[in-house]
Amino acid sequence: MTSPPTDRRPAPPPIDPAALGRVVVVASGPDDGILAVGGLLRAVLDAGGQVAVVVATGAGPDPLDDALATIGLDGAPVHRIDPPADGLTAALVPLLRDADTVLAPWTGDPHPGHAATGRAAAAAAPVTAFGFGYPAGTWERMATDDPGVPWEHAYTHPLDADARAAKRRARARLGAAAVREAGTEVVFRYPRSSGAPRARFDELYARGVGDPWETRTAWYERRKRALVLACLPAERYRHAAEPACGTGALTGDLAARCDRITASDFTDSAVAQTTAAVPDHVEVARITLPDPAALPDGIDLAVLSEVLYYLADDDLAAVVDRLAEAVELGGDVVLVHWDGWPAEAPRDGAAAHRVLLEDPRFETLVEHVDEEFLLHVLRRW
Repeated sequence: MTSPPTDRRPAPPPIDPAALGRVVVVASGPDDGILAVGGLLRAVLDAGGQVAVVVATGAGPDPLDDALATIGLDGAPVHRIDPPADGLTAALVPLLRDADTVLAPWTGDPHPGHAATGRAAAAAAPVTAFGFGYPAGTWERMATDDPGVPWEHAYTHPLDADARAAKRRARARLGAAAVREAGTEVVFRYPRSSGAPRARFDELYARGVGDPWETRTAWYERRKRALVLACLPAERYRHAAEPACGTGALTGDLAARCDRITASDFTDSAVAQTTAAVPDHVEVARITLPDPAALPDGIDLAVLSEVLYYLADDDLAAVVDRLAEAVELGGDVVLVHWDGWPAEAPRDGAAAHRVLLEDPRFETLVEHVDEEFLLHVLRRW
C-alpha cells in the first residue's frame, strides 16, 4: 500500500516527473524500488529524464531486468553491488555522483535494512541532488496515520489503470506477494540536516560568471524586485539591512528608498559586485548569517531574499531572534523566497516564512503568494 492518508491533513502535492532529471533509485533488494516507485520512474522516462537502478544487497541473478521491462524501464542501467554493511555509503558515492535526484528507502522505515540503505544513500548523495525516500516496507509495519510518518514532506504520483496493471505484472515477475495496487505512489522529501555548504555558492558564482541567478535580466528576478518595492509600507526608511545581498540588484533598488543600507554577503564575488553597483550611502561587508553584524541594532527595515531556506535550524532560529532585537518597534521585515525547495536547502520557502509568520513578535502586513515565489511584509511590534 502506498496511498496517502485519508484523514484531514492537506493532500500532499504531486511530484513533477519532468523536474527530476537524471534519477538514481537505490534499493535494498531487487523488488523494493520498482514496487514502491515504478510508476514514477516510468513517468520520468516519458518526460525525457533518465533512470538508473542500484541494488545494494547482492550481485547474483534476479528477475529485476524482466520486471523493469514490464513497466517500460527496459534499458535502464542496473548496478548490483554487495559491499560490507559499513561500506555501503562509500560504494554509493560514485554511483550517485551525477544524479539530479536520488530515490532511496525512507530513512524512517521500520524495517532496519531499508532504513540503513536510505541513510547510506542520503549520506552518499551529492549536495546538488534532490533526495526523496520511498516507503519500501513501511506500510507493512506502520499505519498511514502513524505520527511518525512525515506527511508534511510527502509528494505523490498518481497511477492510471495501465500503470497499476504494469506494476502488478512486475510484482508477479519478482515473485512478490499479490496485493491490491494503490492508485498513488508516495515519496518523502529529505530535509538536509545542515545548512547549505558555503563552498556551493562560491562554485555557483564561478560557474555563473558572477551572476548565477541572472538577477538583473531574468523576469522572475525583475518581477520579484518590483513587487518587493511596491509592497514596502513606508515611502522611505532611515536604515535598512539586507543580508545575503548577492549581486546587489535588489540593494540598488532599495537605495532609492533608504537613507542608509547595510548590505552583506559571505562570498567575495557578491561583495565585490554589490560594492560596484550601489551608491555611497550603502555599506557593503563580508558577513555570514547568523552573525548579528548582518542586522545592526536600530534598523527600521530588514530584507531577507532567497536566504532563509538555506540556513540550518539553529542558525534560522538565531536570525529570527536577532531580527526581533535589531528591528525597532514599528519597523518592517520583508521575506521573499522562491516557492520551491532548493536541493541544497533544509526546507522550502513556505517553511522558512512560517517560522516568522508564527512568531508573536511580528505582525503580518502583506502576503503575496503566486506560482513562483512567496512575499511577506511583517511589522515588529
